[in-house]
Formats: sequence, structure tokens, C-alpha cells
Amino acid sequence: MVVLYGIKTCDSIKKARRWLEQNGIEYRFHDYRSDGLDHVLLQSFADSLGWEALLNKSSTSWRQLSEEQKTGLDTETALALMLATPTLIKRPLLDTGTKLILGFKDYERHFRTA
Repeated sequence: MVVLYGIKTCDSIKKARRWLEQNGIEYRFHDYRSDGLDHVLLQSFADSLGWEALLNKSSTSWRQLSEEQKTGLDTETALALMLATPTLIKRPLLDTGTKLILGFKDYERHFRTA
């Protein structure tokens, strides 16, 4: 089954959920806030996509970080920031079981060719 990861109040998540439902794609929603996020899961995302792709530098949460927190990032520090503040993770993140899709624009293309 497809798993959609994100935060339920996020507009991109709402859009993704609506698209999945309108296209008859069964999914389970995993909310980072209520269902949790641990290092193992986040590391698996980073291993597949790269922590740089996961980190949303356009987010309000990113802008609220100190300059010290933003500079000199590596895998360990970036993952620690994302664990502490899940809103730093780009959304939506869709796990199809065979592929991770980050961001909404690739959904239709993926499911059209699947």
C-alpha cells in the first residue's frame, strides 16, 4: 500500500490526498506530528533521496533557524534538525513501495507509467 508522509495541516498534503482519492489510489497517511518520526525512518528517506533534497530551505521553519544552524550542514546535523522540526522536511513524500516520490508534481507521471 502507498504511504503518504507529511503534516495534515499542510496545503501540499491536502492537495496530494485529494489527488490520490480522486484517482482511486489507496493510501495510508503518516503524520509526522501524530504518528511520529524516528531517525531510522528519516535516515531511510535520506539514503534514498539525499538529505539535501529532503530539507526544505523554502519553508518558514528554515527561515526561523539561526544562521549558525543553517551553516555547515552535513547528514548528521541536517537529520537532527529535521527530527527536531519535521516541518523542515519537504512535502509531500510518497512511498509507493518501490519508489519514494518527493513533491507533488511527479505523482501523475509515476502512476500513469506504473
